[in-house]
Amino acid sequence: MEIKKSRPPAASFLFTHPAHFIACGLGSGLSPWAPGTAGTAAGWLLYLVLRPWFSELGFMLWLAATFVLGIWACDKTGRDLRVADHGSIVWDEIVPFWLVLFCTPAGPAWQLIAFLAFRFFDIVKPPPARWADRNLKNGFGVMLDDLFAALWSIAAIQLAAYALRFLDLHLPGLSRAAAALGVA
Repeated sequence: MEIKKSRPPAASFLFTHPAHFIACGLGSGLSPWAPGTAGTAAGWLLYLVLRPWFSELGFMLWLAATFVLGIWACDKTGRDLRVADHGSIVWDEIVPFWLVLFCTPAGPAWQLIAFLAFRFFDIVKPPPARWADRNLKNGFGVMLDDLFAALWSIAAIQLAAYALRFLDLHLPGLSRAAAALGVA
C-alpha cells in the first residue's frame, strides 16, 4: 500500500464503516484544504469538550485507548482508500495533539503555541517520525509518526516555558510576556 495524499472521499464514505468515521476525524478530514490542520483544529475543540470530564489518570487512559482505536481505524480506512496515510485520515493528528495539549501549560496562548508547534513538527517530521512515515505503511505507522511529532512538540513547548521562566529571573522586562503566557 502506497503512502500519498489524495482527494477526500465523498461524505457518504464516513458512514460506510465506523472506522472511516473515526479515522477521518468525525468528518474534519474531508476538508479539501489542509485536512491535517482541520483535523488538528477539530482535535483542539474536542479536547476542550472532553478534558473536563476526566481526571489526569483517566485522560491518560483515554489517550491510550484512543491511540489503539486509531491504529485499527486508520489501518482499515487506509486499506479501504488504498492509500495507507490518505490525507483524509486525521485521527493520527487528533489523538497525539490531545497529548500535546495535556502536557502544555494552561491557557489559550499556550494552546495556540501547541497547535503551531504540532503542525510544524507534523509537517517537518523530524527523526524518528520521518522513518515511521516512510517505513511503517499501516495503521500503527500512521499513528506513530504523529506521536513522534507530538513528543517533539511537547519538548519544544516545555523548553520554551522553562526559558521564559529562567529569562524572567534575569531580565525582568520579560515579565509581561511571561505573564501573558502564564509562566510568570
